[in-house]
Amino acid sequence: KNFATTVSPWIVTLEALEPYRTAFTRPAADPQPLPYLSSPANSERGAFDVQLSVALETGRMRAEGQAAQQITHTSYRHAYWTMAQLVAHHSVNGCDLQPGDLLGTGTLSGPTSSEAGALLELTEGGKKPVALANGESRTFLQDGDAVILRGWCEKPGAARIGFGECRATVLPARQA
Repeated sequence: KNFATTVSPWIVTLEALEPYRTAFTRPAADPQPLPYLSSPANSERGAFDVQLSVALETGRMRAEGQAAQQITHTSYRHAYWTMAQLVAHHSVNGCDLQPGDLLGTGTLSGPTSSEAGALLELTEGGKKPVALANGESRTFLQDGDAVILRGWCEKPGAARIGFGECRATVLPARQA
C-alpha cells in the first residue's frame, strides 16, 4: 500500500493455522496460474479459512457511544492467491524476502456482493450507499470515520485463533 497501512499487534504462526488449511480453488472461467504457481498440494490445502470482518464507526456513533457496525464479512479462503503463491510472486525475480516483510493480498472479497472487501465494492462505486443502523449512510469514508478490521479462525475441535484488531480513523487533511 502506498499509504495508511495498519498492522495488528498479533503474530500468528503458520503452524497455529494448520487446522484451518483448506482447498484452494479458482473459478474455471478465471485465468489459471502458470505451472510454477500450481501444485497438487497447493490445490488441496493451500488456502486458509480465516474469517474477516470490516466494521465502520462514524464520528457520530463514537460521540453517541454507539458500537461500530459490521458492514461486511468474508473469508481469506476466497483470496485470489495463496500465501505460497504470494511468496513465489515476491521472490521469483530474486527479490530477497526478509522476516517482517509485508505481502499485500489485495482486496479480500468473497464470491457474493455481501462479501465485498472494500466500501467501493459494497457501494458499487458509490452508486448504492451502505445504510447504517443509526440512520447514517456511506458511499465513501468521511473525516472521523474509523474502519475496524478483525480476523480469526474457529471450527469445532480446534482452538479459536484471533488476529487482533486493526483500527484506523480518517483524519481531516492538514491545513497549510
